Amino acid sequence: MIRKILIFPVWLLFAHHSIGQVDSLASDSLLLLQIQSQLQNNTPIPAQPRTSPSNNPDMSVIGDFRTTYQDNQNRHFDANLAETEFSFQSVIDPYAKADFFYSVSRDAASGEFKGEIEEGYLSTLSLPFHLQLKAGKFKQQLGKINSLHGHAISFIDKPNAYVRFFGEEGMNDEGLSLSWLLPNPVFFQELTIEETDGPRESPSFSRSTGNHYLTLIHLKNFWDLTANATLELGLTGITGVNYTEKSTQIGAVDLTYKWKPVQMNTYKSFTFQNELYWSRATFDSTEVNALGFYSLASVQVAKRWFLTGRYDYTNKPSSAKFVEQAYSATLGWYATEFQKIELQGKFTSANEADEENNFKKEFTQVLLRWVFVIGSHGAHQY
Repeated sequence: MIRKILIFPVWLLFAHHSIGQVDSLASDSLLLLQIQSQLQNNTPIPAQPRTSPSNNPDMSVIGDFRTTYQDNQNRHFDANLAETEFSFQSVIDPYAKADFFYSVSRDAASGEFKGEIEEGYLSTLSLPFHLQLKAGKFKQQLGKINSLHGHAISFIDKPNAYVRFFGEEGMNDEGLSLSWLLPNPVFFQELTIEETDGPRESPSFSRSTGNHYLTLIHLKNFWDLTANATLELGLTGITGVNYTEKSTQIGAVDLTYKWKPVQMNTYKSFTFQNELYWSRATFDSTEVNALGFYSLASVQVAKRWFLTGRYDYTNKPSSAKFVEQAYSATLGWYATEFQKIELQGKFTSANEADEENNFKKEFTQVLLRWVFVIGSHGAHQY
């Protein structure tokens, strides 16, 4: 017993030296004399108090570097740091948590880097009746890809229909979001109602100068088909005003099937994902009904290799006569959860040129993306 007690202070001294916190030989001598005195007097060594937990949030930096080739531009090749995202996420107390995402990207017109708060919102953690309230600036609950950040999706560019209807940044607005986990014993159901100011830049909606706001309702239905497969069906309705201060309504449907075997989940998986948007917009005295959708299949061919094929079809919210189609394939190498490289080829054709974006009727793109993460970054939605 005495031998064990003597070994203990020696181990303390060794650890004290190994972590680089040695003060001086004199200090060590005093510490040794103090321990010996306590052992002789049979005085127990006082326990060191625990340090208080850190109040720092989980922080990360995500880089998105891209090189592109596009045959319908005067400058065919380009390379740029498309986006740098800084995230700060933390539980505030037992009642709420906060999420902040600050994004810095290069402005296409000026070529300068500009920053903005991509998201910044507060979420409750303890409301009764399975309710959760979100307040701030957030990506809205529309379909599968709108709530995800760009680096988290399995292809480089956004689907054409998504961009035509909602813009590159999608539905990202300021306001309130209330979610309710429905008491359904058969399958998972979540109802979300959001009331926001209206987006400042969007092909379909605008921020009204009067007392007109944007309302979104989303119903998520989720089934565990087997131990290896799941099915998700989402229904979304949105109503707001467009740039003419007239009304626009959009209905959206998303359907996603995922297969990931329990025994080989590291090496095999399959995803079949679809989203459809239907718009009815009033512009002064005219009404436009437009349609857009995309469909993709993603196959995990090896532990770190993914292959994704996608088909896009879309009108414009302001023109049902405009028809655009695109075919793309993406090969992704996922080194770890902190790094991935993706190569995408895409061919786009339309029945008329897009003069606003300087796009010809037909053009080809090749995109290469390298995403890298440092720090602690929370998991994305399933």
